[in-house]
Amino acid sequence: MSYEKIAVECYSGHKANERPVAFTFQGRHWEVAEILDRWYEGGIEAGRPEANYFKVKTTEGNVFLLRYLSVFDAWSIRI
Repeated sequence: MSYEKIAVECYSGHKANERPVAFTFQGRHWEVAEILDRWYEGGIEAGRPEANYFKVKTTEGNVFLLRYLSVFDAWSIRI
């Protein structure tokens, strides 16, 4: 899997960067209409940073996989 760093606008409720609401990818602004799935990886194991994954559907109907690495405070998209 290959990921590309992106800028993401987030809803921050109980914690910072709780869920994506919009993002910029390939020079285009995408609004998130729905989060289709969400899961977590790592964090407990030494050497594996916590990663939050969001399978999102945009208002245009496109589906993307976004990843947030909290240790780096960085968002990326699967390409």
